Amino acid sequence: MAKRLSKAAREALGATDWERFDAMSDRDIARQIAANPDAAPDMAPEIDVRAIRRAAGMTQAQFAAAYGFSIRTVQEWERGAKKPSGPARTLLRAIRADPEGLRKALAAA
Repeated sequence: MAKRLSKAAREALGATDWERFDAMSDRDIARQIAANPDAAPDMAPEIDVRAIRRAAGMTQAQFAAAYGFSIRTVQEWERGAKKPSGPARTLLRAIRADPEGLRKALAAA
């Protein structure tokens, strides 16, 4: 069953500057969220990509090639310029648990 928007919600949508909204980059959106005191904090635990890679005994290039990441992505994660999200976080947790087993499984696929 579809719910109807309240009058206030319809008015807010009508007042939105959609062109400006569409022009926002991910970085702009992140800044807006960070500046909003009502936004929920990021509760996801940190993933230490460098520690996972080092525990696997790999260079950044080896790690990226073995698990399907770009070298640049691995570098950005390790520098803290970006954070892994979604499927990448899941894959990194699997790598942390069994790096060699996962590498073999991916190589065989």
